[in-house]
This record gives sequence, C-alpha cells and structure tokens, in this order.
Amino acid sequence: MQKRKLGKSNLEVSALGLGCMGMSFSYGPPPDKQEMIAVLRAAVERGVTFFDTAEVYGPCTNESLLGEALSPFKGQVVIATKFGFNLNPDGSPGWQGLNSRPERIKQVAEDSLKRLKVDALDLFYQHRVDLDVPIEDVAGAVKDLIQEGKVKHFGMSEAAAKTIRRAHAVQPVTAVQSEYSLWTRGPEQEVLPTLEELGIGFVPYSPLGKGFLTGKMDTNTSFDKTDFRSTLPRFTPEALHANQALVHLLSEIAGKKNATPAQIALAWLLAQKPWIVPIPGTTKLHRLEENIDAVTLELTPDDLSQIENAAAKIKIEGDRYPEKIEAMTGR
Repeated sequence: MQKRKLGKSNLEVSALGLGCMGMSFSYGPPPDKQEMIAVLRAAVERGVTFFDTAEVYGPCTNESLLGEALSPFKGQVVIATKFGFNLNPDGSPGWQGLNSRPERIKQVAEDSLKRLKVDALDLFYQHRVDLDVPIEDVAGAVKDLIQEGKVKHFGMSEAAAKTIRRAHAVQPVTAVQSEYSLWTRGPEQEVLPTLEELGIGFVPYSPLGKGFLTGKMDTNTSFDKTDFRSTLPRFTPEALHANQALVHLLSEIAGKKNATPAQIALAWLLAQKPWIVPIPGTTKLHRLEENIDAVTLELTPDDLSQIENAAAKIKIEGDRYPEKIEAMTGR
C-alpha cells in the first residue's frame, strides 16, 4: 500500500483509509460485530493504516468496535475520531444539536480515549463548526489536549476556508475532512486552494457518493428506513435517474482500464492532489479489496481530461442533505 502525508504534518497514512461509520449505523441495520472486526483486521493486513470514526456514530458503539478490533495493532494504525455534538441522553442514534464548548471537547476526548483503548487520539476533528463557540476557543481546547499528550493532531470537518484559517492560526490544522467526489465538488472552489496554501491534508468522505458511484444503484433501488440515504434528496428515484449519466461516464472509462466504476472514482480523487486521502466505507471484504486496488490504478492526463470534460456537462440533481443538516456545513 502506498503512503501519503497529510499536508505538511508528519502524519503519514495509507493512501486510502477506511470510513467505519456504516459498520455501526446509518446504512440500515448494523452488521454483525464479529464480521466487522474481521473486515477491520483484514484492512490492516492489506496495508490500510488510517481508520475514521466519531463519537456520534452509534453513538459511541463505532469507537468501541474500533477499539476492540484494532487494539492488537497499537502503534501501527492511525485512528481519527470527532467531537462536536450533544448526544441523545437515552443513547439513541442521532444528536441534540452542536456543542463544541471547550469543556465538552475535553470530555469527549477522555471518553474516546477509553473506547478506542489508546493513550492519545491520533487525529481529533471538530465534526461540524459550532457558531455558538468561537473557533479560536475550539482550536485552543484542542491545543490544550495536544500539550497534555491526549491528542496528536487537530482536524476540522465541513468547515469554510475562512474558519479553517482562523483555527489554523491558533493550533495548526493537520487535516480537513469534507465530502468530495465527482458528484460533490464544492471543496474545489475555496477549501482545496486554502489547504494547499496552508499545508493541510484533505480527507474526502463519501468518495463513492454514498455508494452511488459504484454503479450498483438505479431508480428501482430502495432503502431501509434505518438507512439515512432514504432521507437524502439526491437519493430520490428522480435524482438517481438523472444522475446516472455520471455512472455511465465512470463505466465507460472503467471498461477501457479493466477496472470498476468505483475504482475510477477513487483513482480520480487520488490524482487530484498528493495530500488527498479518501476514506471509502464498506462492510464487505471484497469491496475493501476492490477499493484498495484503486490505489495502483493509473489515470493518464488524457483519462483525466476526458473525465473532466464529460463531467462538466453533467448537471447533478438533488441536494446532498436535507436543509437542516446542510445548514451545518460550509460554516
């Protein structure tokens, strides 16, 4: 597995990470825990060293899963987790609003350390920007945790360029995580140029469009009520139909490269910048292996310009999220 450094930091990770949210919740009923432990350990055996989780995934159960699965590999893997929400008091999925107050950040860090069974959190992201707490206070709280040896690196998720700059001035930001793929290209406008200037790494989540870019969905695809895609505007039958043009483009390139649409989508991301590390999620070993193979897939300048020219003519239908959740992004 190739390695990449997240920006100018000394944080080196596998060129492809593993998003672990779906192993505990969000994409339908949770899979079997022992099967997920097997997939996580198989990922390590295949060279994946970068794993992504969050307190709110489950809630808490995803961190505990990673703590159990990855404890034999201490010092060999990098685990990123996140703070920023008030959890439901009854432990049910979801949250009760944002909360990035310094005391809350420090409590989340203590709890995450226990669940992940580590001495320090490798990468600690603010999950969403909290407008009620100055970003300087957030960065300052993480800086305290770094000085105490409880956190190694500070990250932000779905933050606006100006907010990233303000945080970075207080505590250098190692990585920013936002949704980025061929059907979600917002970060290209302001965020990616800012990260390049400041020397910050970029971690695209949902690099396969929450499964859409694999080419396995069409207008007949239905989602369980526990699958959050059932609430997303981009996954209505009308939007799935309209956006098939993007899958056809990926399939066309894949046919020439003896690859799959998913591999082309990941290879495209990896070709954008050497400090980009996508984190596709999966619960299946064969999908994990398919994704890993994308790292060695070479897209030529001609391939990339063909994708660019064709993608520019495709209008993506449907918002990423319902309005309430979309309002939390790009702050």
